Parts: sequence; C-alpha cells; structure tokens
Amino acid sequence: MQEDSRRSATYTVACEDYVHVVEFSPFDSGTNASLLAYGGNQYVVVGTCLFQEEDAEVEGVEFTVLRAFHLDVRIDSLAWSPESRLDRLPTVRLCTASPDRKLRLLSSDLKDRHEIKEMEGHSSYINQVVFEPTEGKQIASVSDDHTCRSVVWDLEGNETMSFSLRSPGVSVCWHPEEVYKLMVAEKKGTIRFYDLVAQQAILSLDCGHSPLMSADWCLANTIKVGGVAGSDWLVWDITRSSYPQERRPAHMDKARLIRWSRANENLFATTGCPGKFSSQLLIHHLGQPQPVVIGSATVGAGLSWHRTLPLCVIGSDRKLLFWMTEM
Repeated sequence: MQEDSRRSATYTVACEDYVHVVEFSPFDSGTNASLLAYGGNQYVVVGTCLFQEEDAEVEGVEFTVLRAFHLDVRIDSLAWSPESRLDRLPTVRLCTASPDRKLRLLSSDLKDRHEIKEMEGHSSYINQVVFEPTEGKQIASVSDDHTCRSVVWDLEGNETMSFSLRSPGVSVCWHPEEVYKLMVAEKKGTIRFYDLVAQQAILSLDCGHSPLMSADWCLANTIKVGGVAGSDWLVWDITRSSYPQERRPAHMDKARLIRWSRANENLFATTGCPGKFSSQLLIHHLGQPQPVVIGSATVGAGLSWHRTLPLCVIGSDRKLLFWMTEM
C-alpha cells in the first residue's frame, strides 16, 4: 500500500468512555451543524459537530453535547430519525439496539421532556437498525434470529411485518426516496431488496463468498451496493448483474464494516475487525487501485460519514476520530 496514504486522524474529540458505535445523522438538522450520536456501555451522547470546512471561525472541530441518555445496557447499534431537528421545535429521536435483544426509542425536546421506550420482538442479537427516511414512523432491524423486522412504532411498539431470512441478517438499509424498498443483507452472502407494499423480495444479489459481514446501499446513487466478506470489499451495479462488478482485497485480517460516503458516490470506507492493538480504517475511491486513506484506531468501533463533507468518523477508546478525504 502507498505509504503516503497512511494518515492520522484529521480531528479528534475526547469522550468519557469507550465508544462502541457512532452515527452522523443523515438528515438536515435545520442548522449549519450536523447531529452526531455515539454510544457505549450504558450511555448515548447526542451532540452537534461543526468543522472548519463549514465555518471559518471554527478551529478544527467544535463538538457540543446536547443530551446524554443513561441506560442499563451496552449500545451496539443506533439510528437517527428524520424527525430530529434543531430549528423550530428542537427534537432528537434515535433508536438503539443492545445485547438484551431490545430496541429502545430515545426522544428528547432538549429541555425537560425525554423518554426511553423499549420494543421487544427479536429472539437473538440485533445487528443493525434504521428509520424509514422520510417521516420516521417505521423502524427496520435485522438480527441473528433469521428475521428482518420492520416495526411501526406507536406507544405499544407494534410490529407491522416480518421477513424470514435464511441466515442471520447483518445489515439493513432503506431507499432514500422510494420508501417501500428495503435492502437486507444476510451472513451467508445474499443481499435482497424487498417491496414493503407487496411484502416480498423483488431482487437479490450474490456475494459468492461467506460470511458477508456488512453491506451498504449507496444513497447518492442507489444502483451501487457495497459489501465486505473475508478480507475483501465488493461493489455491485444492481442494473448489470447479481454478482459483484468489483472485488478487491483490503484488510490484512477480516473486514468488519462498509459505509458509502454521502457526499461522493465513488467514495466508501471499510474497517477491519479489531486486532490485538488496533483496528484499521481504509477509505477507497472506485477510480483508484489503492486506498486513498489508511488510518487506524485503538480498538475502533462504528463507522459513519458526514452528510455533506467527505469526512468519516470511527469510535475508539475515549475518543472520536475523524478523517477528512480530498474529493
């Protein structure tokens, strides 16, 4: 790998504890700052991030804590609701998944009203959760119990539909505009697209390799899907073939996560499974044969991209690490 692509984090934000998961909100906050949440053992912190690329008066990064939620379980996955905004009537709403197989809906008006609502239904470990991206009235989750559940949350947390999978569900993504389309990736190497109106699969992709550890839908160009299996990354063009268009070895050990940039449809990041001392972050550009950025973090966890900047974040031991990429 090119030595000049090895890079320490562009920005760092200190945290009070080890970070298990971190997510930028993919939705406009109504202000010039981005919403960001991170979670770990028994807590979720919600805040705003403003970077010097967005505001000349900021030196590096300005992170402001808005609210902390204290829970009695570890946070392994979290998702932002599109209802989270800071203009007009400020509201933050997230959904978390934890090892006790429960989803929790966290809501706050950032003043005196905040609530935590538990939702049950999975019988095994929940791997990912996502909100319906236009109104936020539905939540989809995938789990090791071979189901993908789409949950309409009301005060009772009622389930509206459930798809049986043939192996554990590792990733779930919702189409940004055609909200009746849901992508679900299974560990055995199959990625299916479901029509939520007809409640059936309409398209499937084959990894040709298992286990598939993670998959992501490129929301900047939804004909592209990415995945990681073994130590490789894979990219599909869903209009051309059910098999990957490109496949390249990436990590020395197994790859763990893949996420597409929201600012550039040719940019994506992958992380390696945590090693004894550090976890590897690679940022790839589809036109480049080698990673454009190589970073590492002490026991890194989570991976998320900024809504408009070519900047990604991973969690680490008592800090958040941000890498800015040249377009």
